[in-house]
Amino acid sequence: MSHPRNRLDEVIHSPVRFSIVAALSASDQAEFRFVRDAVEISDSALSKQISVLEKAEYVKVGKFSVGRRTRTSLSLTAKGREAFAEHVRALREIAAGAGLAEGD
Repeated sequence: MSHPRNRLDEVIHSPVRFSIVAALSASDQAEFRFVRDAVEISDSALSKQISVLEKAEYVKVGKFSVGRRTRTSLSLTAKGREAFAEHVRALREIAAGAGLAEGD
């Protein structure tokens, strides 16, 4: 049986990307500004991390208008939701001591 760390997703594993995906997992979509504030990072840092997540097909970026302004929406794709769920399962197994022999 393989240790659960082998199921950790390298794209999501970064603390900032993990925080972004966790914030997005709570809703169908969120505004860029909301995620930026929730994760407590700059616009440029969020943009960079969203690019990584978008390239992995974990996040979908959309645009919508509010009056004369254009806003950016972020949402997890089905692939992103499954990757996040598996990553969290692996973390929980690691935290519970999965893979350790009795008496180790």
